[in-house]
Amino acid sequence: MLNRLEMLRIFCTAAEARNFKEAAQHLGISPQVVTRAIRELEHQLGELLFHRNTRQCRITQEGERLAQIARQGVEGIDCLFRQTENHSAQQVEGSVRLTAPEAIGQTSLVHSLARLRQHYPGLHFALHLADDETNVVDEQIDIGIRHGLIRDSRFVARQVAEVQFFMVAAPGLLSQCGVPDSLAALQQQPVVGTLDPRTGKPWPWFFRHEAQWVPRTLAFISNSTQAECAAVLAGLGFAQLPGFIALPHLQSGALVEVLPALAPTPWALSVYRPQRSPVPARIRVVYDWLVRDFSNHAFFPVKP
Repeated sequence: MLNRLEMLRIFCTAAEARNFKEAAQHLGISPQVVTRAIRELEHQLGELLFHRNTRQCRITQEGERLAQIARQGVEGIDCLFRQTENHSAQQVEGSVRLTAPEAIGQTSLVHSLARLRQHYPGLHFALHLADDETNVVDEQIDIGIRHGLIRDSRFVARQVAEVQFFMVAAPGLLSQCGVPDSLAALQQQPVVGTLDPRTGKPWPWFFRHEAQWVPRTLAFISNSTQAECAAVLAGLGFAQLPGFIALPHLQSGALVEVLPALAPTPWALSVYRPQRSPVPARIRVVYDWLVRDFSNHAFFPVKP
């Protein structure tokens, strides 16, 4: 159950946001928690703080008045703890265990952590690379990066980018086979893929309108998206790759995109942590850093 300070903090954030969903994303909680906190506060005060319906949410006049008072109170309490919470580089130290897809972990994540450690040399990192979902309990994970759906609603997750998917082939293969002009034509060509360890089958290819295709015969398959990328670069077949793997090769010309009109809706890329509270300083610092770093499109590019 939320205490009064927590409810006021949520209320102040909701008063500054456009809606409860945006407030929830800023606080790293669910929209349902925001709604419940506002309702409880309205019940305790006996005042309606927001006019809301299925289309919009607008703060009331009484809500505006309370927000001005509440901000001063919350900021005053925060000042009491600011000196303690303003951890120095010497205080933020210790080991942080992370998990990420192989391609992100070996490049973007490692570079990001290297820059962070320049500010906090007392931090140490242990990285578990896995393209499928990691068992955060068995691996004792503190922070993870994942593209696609995060099924565990208990996690604190922040979407930081969108991952596009590209159907690609090497120029040499295209000169031999030709550029397919339809999905049916593509399905007649050699393809490479990655094994889904949960099913023991190749990962399906995703297309617009949520259509899927599972290749029956592959020229090359492995349990690594990096190996899949190496195979398509070598001309072994066509592949569908996420943007964080495909984009550098598309930009260099080593790979060529085919059938872009069939590309699926981008997937969310999220930074998450299994632990809600209390959160050690070292984990909060790393989590906040990664959220900011991966939200920077110059650091994690997307195709225009």
